[in-house]
Amino acid sequence: MASDNPDCRRTELTQNGNPEYGFTLMEVMVALSVVAIALMAIYRMHTQTLFMDARGRFDTVATLLMGQKLADIDTIELKDLSGDSGDFGDTHPGYAWQIETENVSSDLLKEDGPTLKRITVTISLDGEASVIKLDTYRLLYE
Repeated sequence: MASDNPDCRRTELTQNGNPEYGFTLMEVMVALSVVAIALMAIYRMHTQTLFMDARGRFDTVATLLMGQKLADIDTIELKDLSGDSGDFGDTHPGYAWQIETENVSSDLLKEDGPTLKRITVTISLDGEASVIKLDTYRLLYE
């Protein structure tokens, strides 16, 4: 039975002379290959988007927590400040902090003047998965 529809494609004739309509196996395979390549590209973009979202969330929260720890450091006497570590409890599960201190020599400071102290604050998420560090310096007058 022949169709007068111009949108249908005639691929070949059957044994009785009627045309068959449809796609060849090669055309179907090429179409599936194009779809597979497009889906792989979309999947890759999606995973990159998820990674960037998680990293952006960590950077935002870690920066705010860093500010909180620096404010806590400002309330402590510098001579009493030493290395310490801990976590942020139930408010920020998985986030941990660490403070390291060391005295630093400087050619600009007099020998009988103040002591320069380097304070390194580290905020991490889930161990070492994501880490942000900040070095700050304070003068210790004794």
